[in-house]
Amino acid sequence: MRMAASQPDKSMAQEALPLTDLANVIRSKNAGPLCFTVDLFFSDAQAYARAAESEALQINSVAACYGLMASQVRRFELPHIFAIKLSMPRTVCAGNPGDGDLYGAQQHAPLLSLRL
Repeated sequence: MRMAASQPDKSMAQEALPLTDLANVIRSKNAGPLCFTVDLFFSDAQAYARAAESEALQINSVAACYGLMASQVRRFELPHIFAIKLSMPRTVCAGNPGDGDLYGAQQHAPLLSLRL
């Protein structure tokens, strides 16, 4: 008698949630004239762990969101303050012609639609 393969329990699978529902603070700012940093702060260890383990916030995925190579993105995990910091190069030097975000304060926008 052949046994049927067990089906994963769908009630145990985590539903993907928007990053905006998990993070209390999502902000970006210049890290010098050639780079910017994105700060993601979470309210508790569970939200932080979910974000830290999510494929959507791994270096390769973040690089794809910004049209960069993975080697251009740096990720810093700060579990003691439930935060993740991402640093990457700006496409235009801050203040140069064509720079539409002098302070880097809008650079987090590509991450706002992520689901974790």
